[in-house]
Amino acid sequence: MKKITLSIVAVLAFGFANAQDGHFKVGAHVGLPMGDFKDFYSVNLGVDVAYLWQVTDKFSAGATTGYSTYLGKTTKETFGAVVIETKGDAAGFIPVAGTAQYSISDNLFVGADLGYAIYAGSGDGNGGVIYQPKFGYQAEKFEIYAGYKGISDSGTLSSINVGLNYKF
Repeated sequence: MKKITLSIVAVLAFGFANAQDGHFKVGAHVGLPMGDFKDFYSVNLGVDVAYLWQVTDKFSAGATTGYSTYLGKTTKETFGAVVIETKGDAAGFIPVAGTAQYSISDNLFVGADLGYAIYAGSGDGNGGVIYQPKFGYQAEKFEIYAGYKGISDSGTLSSINVGLNYKF
């Protein structure tokens, strides 16, 4: 965890030192759970906030946070003539991460977020290392992306997401 924290601090310090221009991004995402916990969650929903500094013409780096929740699935068990429905708890997380984005062309980009996701759900739960590679389309005021988000501790809670960000 110390290495990740130091890496985030280094990226942010480099961004501050070389910042020529910066911008905010605010957006939302939706995704399908995958991996170790896909049987327990139905959908991933969230909001994102980021601030990026333009380091070079094609590369930006900064910090991101927001809120992401994995909604619990309703399961049904049948015992003879009796059907019991159980609604699973949602798992909420607040990511605190570094973010970077490289423009492949005027309209296409690749990016990644790396940091720690603080567990903010009800009941027992742990946070974990969060990572999210992204690929997307960008215009002057917005961007649309597809990404894979993973939150790893003793297992990996992950999802394939699509998102929309407004830039200002």
